[in-house]
Order: sequence, then structure tokens, then C-alpha cells
Amino acid sequence: MKKFNVAIVGLGFGAEFIPIYLKHPLANMYAICQRNEEKLNSIGDAYGIATRYTDFEQLLQDPNVDVVHINSPIHLHAQQTLQALLAGKHVACTVPMATTVEECKAIVEASRKMGKKYMMMETVVYSREFLYIKELYEKGELGKIQFLKGSHQQDMDGWPDYWPGLPPMHYATHCVGPVAGLLRLEAEYVSCFGSGTIREELIQHYNSPFAVESAHIKFRNSDLSAVVYRSLFDVARQYRESFEVYGSKKSVEWPLIEGEELVVHTAKKPEPEIPEKVATPDFAHYLPEEIQRFTTKGVYDESDNTHLSFTQGGGHGGSHPHLVNEFLQALAQDRDPFPNAPQSANWTSVGILAHESALQGGKIIEIPEF
Repeated sequence: MKKFNVAIVGLGFGAEFIPIYLKHPLANMYAICQRNEEKLNSIGDAYGIATRYTDFEQLLQDPNVDVVHINSPIHLHAQQTLQALLAGKHVACTVPMATTVEECKAIVEASRKMGKKYMMMETVVYSREFLYIKELYEKGELGKIQFLKGSHQQDMDGWPDYWPGLPPMHYATHCVGPVAGLLRLEAEYVSCFGSGTIREELIQHYNSPFAVESAHIKFRNSDLSAVVYRSLFDVARQYRESFEVYGSKKSVEWPLIEGEELVVHTAKKPEPEIPEKVATPDFAHYLPEEIQRFTTKGVYDESDNTHLSFTQGGGHGGSHPHLVNEFLQALAQDRDPFPNAPQSANWTSVGILAHESALQGGKIIEIPEF
């Protein structure tokens, strides 16, 4: 059984994945890359990883590297992804894929040209909540899907210097991904409104004034549409990544408060019995035994020094080992991972063009076909 030599780039959030690759039967946790040499060596020593780079381009010249998993700041995603693909490496990259539609197109083209796999590591479509809803849908329990809804609200004050003032929809894949991903739909066009105004010192970074952006998405060759909304600054709200589905037989709604149970509504029951709170099961049994324990929060760093996004997101719904497994299995089986490059480009472009729509008062904007 071939093992793939994995190199992780960026060791903030990226360090959360090291223990998973170390245990996965298809991976050799081969190299790490971090500009800060002290942090690089500290993590390398902690996990026993001998091959270390402070320079990304030097890493790409290493012929032993099969896979590059990118966890660098947002503005570097597209550049580093393109460099890695063109260097002949498979690429997994944290969200979003890129910051422009042109970059998304370039990544799709590079993946095709080089015959290398690309996967955007979108956590929500591998969270236990999404997997539960997906299972209900595949069993026919939801009936005909009639509408989808998603949100991602988070207070980003105090985050690194590229976050302040970021247009909310530029980081929209956590809510776009699940509404498109459940039925493997492709977004055709989007219309978005901005609402409210953030502080002046935040606006100047990206010339984006909106506190909240809410978008309607129409899907290609489907009778379905979805609503998603995002906020990052100056909105009083606990962290929430929600995904809701309305079907003819059953509907599933996200709890308003983190840690509470999903609500499943069943049609044709007496009115008081329609809603039922349901504890979401874990889906570790989908995974190789060696990494099943990583669906549980708190196993990544025993010193409790987990990355803030992991802590705020409730461990991202146990998604990390599922993401790793999907990518490695796709490589081993020589198939496209989910989401592949065109799907990732579609989801990312929805957010980019939704913000453009908001700046133009809600104008309908077509999503390019990838």
C-alpha cells in the first residue's frame, strides 16, 4: 500500500492536522514548513518530524514531497497552490481557495494541466452535523429538498493583520459549501445585500463597509435556491456555523446556541410533536481505525494550546480526520476528492461575487462555469 509523503505549510491551524497524518495508514508525515524557525523547530521536535523548511519554494524543490497541505494566510492560498501544482504536487488547501475569480480559474486549469489533485479543505461538509443530514437525505427521510440555508457568524477582532475589515462574503465557504454540497449542486448566479456599517478603522483595509452580507444563490439545472449570511465584525453573536435543510418529509434546523441539539421537524405529525431535538451521532466509523479518535475535540494538543478557530468552532464538528481521509483515499484511488478544484472554485466564487453584488446594491451576478 503506497504511502504519500505529506508536507504541511503553516503551523498555526495547520498543526492541528499533524497527528492525523502521523496515524493515517496512507500517509507519511514527511515535512513541515513555517517562516518562524523557532516555531518550526518546536513543532518538529514535538512530533519527531525531521524534514523542515522555512522557505516554501525550497520545499517545492524536494522530489520526495507528494502532497502539500497549505494552511497559510488567506492572501497566499492561490499563489502557493499554483506554485505547488505547477511543481507537480497534489494540493490540499484550507479555505478559501483564492481571493479572486481569476485565481480560481487559474487553479482549476493548473490542476487539469498537471494532472494533480486539488481539494479545498472545507470543514463543514465533513462535520458530524452535515454527515447526519446527508445520511437522512440519502435514506430518503427528508423527502424532496425544497430549500437550504446557511450562516457563519464570528467576531474576528484580535485576529491576525489580514483579517480586520475583511468583506464577510470573502470567507463564505463554511456556509456556501454545505448548501451546495448536500445535493452536489453548482451555483449559477448570486444576489447579495450588505447591511449595517463597521467601524471606520476597519473599513479602510478593504473598502468594505458592511457588518452583515446576506446572499441568495440560484443553482444551475435545479429548482432550488439557498440563502446564506455572514458577519465578522461589530455584530453581537456567539460563533455559529449553521446549515439548515427543508424537505417535504423532514426538515433540520441548527440550534441557536452552540452545543445544543439539532431540531428535526417531521411532517404530518400532530402540531406539538412536529419538532424533536436530536443528538447528532459521530461518524468516526467512516474512518480508518487509526484516526477514529480524532473526531473528538481535545485530542489534538494535550497542552490545550489549540488554534482559536478550532476552539471557537467547537472542533469543527470532528471534520479534520474526515478531510484528511477523503484526500488521501482520492489519491490512492486516483479519483477526484470532494470538493475537487471546479467545485471549490464554484463555492469560493459565490462569496467573491456576492460581495461584488452587495457593492452594487444586490445586482444579480453570474458564476463562471469551471
